[in-house]
Amino acid sequence: MAKMLIIAGLLLAAAGLGWLMLEKFQLGRLPGDIVVERERFQFYLPLATSIVLSAVLTLALWLLNR
Repeated sequence: MAKMLIIAGLLLAAAGLGWLMLEKFQLGRLPGDIVVERERFQFYLPLATSIVLSAVLTLALWLLNR
């Protein structure tokens, strides 16, 4: 159980660092991401970013398991 929690924590930390690095390359603001900004409200739905990341991760996992 302890090993699983440590691995989950490391994965979350890696995902956070990866997200920061992806922001440098403007990956979080692709055409197709939905952004609604009002006076005191902001909504962001990274639809295109999610699709791109899903495709890349799927391909990477498929290549690793081959």
